[in-house]
Amino acid sequence: MNTAYHIVGVVTALWVGFSAYSIFTDQAFVVEPLVEYGVPRSWWTWLGTAKAAGAVGLLVGFFVPAIGIAAAIGVILYFAGAVITTIRAHSYKTTVYPVMYMAPAIATLVLQVAR
Repeated sequence: MNTAYHIVGVVTALWVGFSAYSIFTDQAFVVEPLVEYGVPRSWWTWLGTAKAAGAVGLLVGFFVPAIGIAAAIGVILYFAGAVITTIRAHSYKTTVYPVMYMAPAIATLVLQVAR
């Protein structure tokens, strides 16, 4: 179980970190939907910072479990908000993308708590 937690935690942190990097570097596949959903440009840096903090927190959680749990919960809530945003924007075809980020965060949280 410990090995699974570490593998899933690292993969999740890398994936969420990549998402943060993508928003910081204005990658089209991330920022075009934000424009479509009506997310103000002034929020983008904060959204990227939240993702980056979540990714770092997941890694710190290997050494300080409470931070890892808080980070996993934060990442889950972040992407739950993204799911809500896609639904409110009636962009149902893109709802799967935030779910794909949320699922490994949920798995990381479950594995960490089960340790």
